[in-house]
Amino acid sequence: MVLTRSFVRAKRPCTDGFRWFVRQFGEGGNYQELLDRMVAAGRVGDACWLLEQFGPTGELRVVDAVEADAIVFAGTLEVRGNVDVEGRLHVGGDLRAGGGVRVGGELVVGGDLRVEGGVRAASHADVGGDMRVGWGVDALGDLRCAGELRVAWDLRCEGRMRVEGNAGIGTDLCCEGELRCRKGLQAGGDISVAANLRVDQGIVAGASIEAGMHLEAGWGIKAGGLIRAEAAIRAGESLQAGEGIRAGDGYGVYAGLDVQVESWESSARVSAPVKPDSLMSGWWAGPAVC
Repeated sequence: MVLTRSFVRAKRPCTDGFRWFVRQFGEGGNYQELLDRMVAAGRVGDACWLLEQFGPTGELRVVDAVEADAIVFAGTLEVRGNVDVEGRLHVGGDLRAGGGVRVGGELVVGGDLRVEGGVRAASHADVGGDMRVGWGVDALGDLRCAGELRVAWDLRCEGRMRVEGNAGIGTDLCCEGELRCRKGLQAGGDISVAANLRVDQGIVAGASIEAGMHLEAGWGIKAGGLIRAEAAIRAGESLQAGEGIRAGDGYGVYAGLDVQVESWESSARVSAPVKPDSLMSGWWAGPAVC
């Protein structure tokens, strides 16, 4: 793919960046070669801008390992071993790694991210497709996944988290911001969210589910331990907790919000060792029967 001077000018680049482009490339050049030379010259932001304007390519690059200050690649990058990038890593297509991925800046993948080891991003992580990680994930900024999210171990996010598909976490999930999942959320251990936790379908946790503000699910919520929120707890269907259900002071616990009242006994059951004092809707079923 060749980018000409007129193509680039049509995207209305900044004056400094376009002047540098003309001095270096004249009338233009090969898309990926332009990106590589920009990164080598320390103009990583300009390279990312160019990739955002002209999008991904079908090129596949296969390497044994990656160790670099920054990477901007328009196609799919396949790495047999580890990926270690000090700054920004931006891939237009898929990123596949047989080892782990460590990024000192932003991690942006336009397609799928498939990693056999763990993932650590020191800034925000943005994946345009599915995200499948064989070990754990540590994101020091926001985390967005536009597809399905599968993490075999734990996931920690220090910012906001948004998943458009289903999210499955092998052990614990800890999010220091707001968490929004457009489908279902499941974790083998604890789910801990410092702000609002909103899931369009159901939530299942092997241990406890805790939210620093509101806790909401379009379907049911089930926890092996405690279900607790500092504000309201709202479920479209049933609530089940092995240790208890507790809303914040002055807030209520609501089950069956999307179920007709005559169907509450079968589809809006509330089960816990002790009936919540603030239960506002749903059918109290008592402790769960194992």
